[in-house]
This record gives sequence, structure tokens and C-alpha cells, in this order.
Amino acid sequence: MTKLMILNGPNLNMVGIREKEIYGTESFAGIIRMIQEEAQKRQIEADCRQSNHEGDLVDWIQEAYFKDYDGIVINPGAYTHTSIALADAVHAIAPIPVVEVHISDIQARESFRHVSYEAPYCLAQIAGHGPKGYVEAMDCILEHLQKKASGERK
Repeated sequence: MTKLMILNGPNLNMVGIREKEIYGTESFAGIIRMIQEEAQKRQIEADCRQSNHEGDLVDWIQEAYFKDYDGIVINPGAYTHTSIALADAVHAIAPIPVVEVHISDIQARESFRHVSYEAPYCLAQIAGHGPKGYVEAMDCILEHLQKKASGERK
């Protein structure tokens, strides 16, 4: 079974409560349920976590490396645009595939949200697809792992 860590940064626990016009009305708990259901269909063990603290996220990224996770889906929230520490952590665990997710379209928002420090070290960035972006990210990692496995067998 593929083991993925699904990380959510600051204020994502407030989805469904805050700025519904941007993030929608689905609760964070509902999004986590959807991720777990979709993961189960794909035979993925999805370890979902959320923290408002940058250091927790860095620790978890490193844990994914040391505990042999197959990949990480991360929504860094506002840390996307500010955290060199998260970028360094994602870079440090290469070649573990990481996909960055954003519920909203960060390119259509304030200009300071257009820059992602993590994106250069990620397999992909999925933004503006709502909660389904998490499922797309899991599929992206699965596809990457399948291509890598078939390439190694040749």
C-alpha cells in the first residue's frame, strides 16, 4: 500500500468557516473525510495532519523521509509565500515526491500570493481546483511512482 502524508498549514482548519467565497463551504473535517475516502479507493494510506505552526510542518516533512513515506501532499497555506524553512525541508527530502496544493487559485489573488517558495522543489502545484485538488495531487504522486517503478524494471 502506498503511504502518503497529507499536510495542511495555518488556518486550513478554518476552511468552511472563513472566506467561503474563496475556500468554499465544505468543512475541514469534510475535506479530510473526502481525502480518506478517495485514498482508500486508491489503496493509499493517507496520514492527514494540520498545524498552524511552521516547525510542526518541517518536523513532519522530515518524518516522512525517515519513516519511508512514498510521498507528500502539502497545502502550506500562507507559509507558501513566506517559509524558506518549508522550502528547505521539501528540498532536503528529495527524491520523495511532493505535490503542493491550494484550494484557491493563488495566481488570481493578491500579488504576494503569486510566489511559492516550495514549488521549485515539488513535482507539481495544483491550485484553484477546490478540495478535489488533494485527490489530483494523490493521483499525480501515484502516476509518478508508477512511472518510476516501471522505468526501474527496464
